[in-house]
Amino acid sequence: MTGLHDEARQKKDTLLTRSRLSLGKRGEDWVAAQLEQSGYTIITRNWRHPELGELDIVARHAEDIVFVEVRTRRGSLDTAAEYALESVNERKRARLLLLAEAYLIDHDLEQESWHIEIAAVGCEGNTLSMKVIEYDW
Repeated sequence: MTGLHDEARQKKDTLLTRSRLSLGKRGEDWVAAQLEQSGYTIITRNWRHPELGELDIVARHAEDIVFVEVRTRRGSLDTAAEYALESVNERKRARLLLLAEAYLIDHDLEQESWHIEIAAVGCEGNTLSMKVIEYDW
């Protein structure tokens, strides 16, 4: 009986993980579209560094390279924005800085002006809303 219970829990965990990934991808797709409508040019999405991790969106806006970290959460925009701010802790900020610097070096863009933005996305039913926070470390 325990084996069946464990198997059911693993299936539930897998479904929850897929649901979260699907919500995250939906949020990233929507943010990319919103940024483009606001005059950003998307350079790349989901850029991976073999040791440091992934940048959600790399874009250009005016003269700046913009690294966008997307945080999507079910619920109101206020809840999502609060979550985004809380989830980007000191460790995550340090990783984002390293990723941004690695991207710039990898693409020979070290002399470019750049910054990092956090896009907090709230998902209530089928409605998405976004708040963008520019981080100045």
